[in-house]
Amino acid sequence: MEIKLFDSELKLMELLWRQESITAKELAALAKESIGWNKNTTYTVLKKLVDKKAVLRQEPNFMCKPIVTKEQIQYNETKDLIDKLYNGSVKMLFSSFLHNEKITKTELEQIRSLIDAYDEGGEQ
Repeated sequence: MEIKLFDSELKLMELLWRQESITAKELAALAKESIGWNKNTTYTVLKKLVDKKAVLRQEPNFMCKPIVTKEQIQYNETKDLIDKLYNGSVKMLFSSFLHNEKITKTELEQIRSLIDAYDEGGEQ
């Protein structure tokens, strides 16, 4: 199941991903400190995340725990971007990026290593 998150939801998820679990009250305090949100804003966004099944919220103390990983969301967002801007072509994304960005020799070697590992059927 693909979960689509808005920027405000991603901000709260970033805080949640740093915790194993946290109470809604503690999360509201953390959001106030790091994002500047009031409690009502945090609770509203948290409810949306629960409704989307990105966060599990349970008793006691309304403990909150992320259900989706950061990697899952990153993949979904990246895939949507590639589909939207490059007609689903990863090759076009890389071509555009390499044409317009300066990357170091080390970064290029790391990318080659990732591609080689993929080509060999392994994972990095």
